[in-house]
Amino acid sequence: QVQLTESGGGSVPPGGSLRLSCEASGNLGGRHYIGWFRQSPGKEREGVASIRRSTVDTAYYADSVKGRFTISRDIAGKVVNLQLNDLKPEDSAIYYCAAARSCGDICLEPTDYDDWGQGTQVTVSS
Repeated sequence: QVQLTESGGGSVPPGGSLRLSCEASGNLGGRHYIGWFRQSPGKEREGVASIRRSTVDTAYYADSVKGRFTISRDIAGKVVNLQLNDLKPEDSAIYYCAAARSCGDICLEPTDYDDWGQGTQVTVSS
């Protein structure tokens, strides 16, 4: 069983920054990818960024966050961070991390992911 725990959410004004962390524990064997997703009321869950846990650093980003968000991991691939810069009100959502065994071309499809955390709230408001 895999456990994923998010932290670091909060409330910031537009243009602000936050750093989210996802700590993975349990039986991570075969879970090669960790992804960050977000969901706001009335909208579908969308992929934000993902990264491969192995030694090959392959990261994927949604177009809406490229240049503003950065995903990174520790050496063991058990802590995956998401740095959120230049935040906009439309970035407000619950952010979830998830683990996948495999994924498609961009690794940002929620249906590819097997295990999910409980989420952390990000609110961007003046």
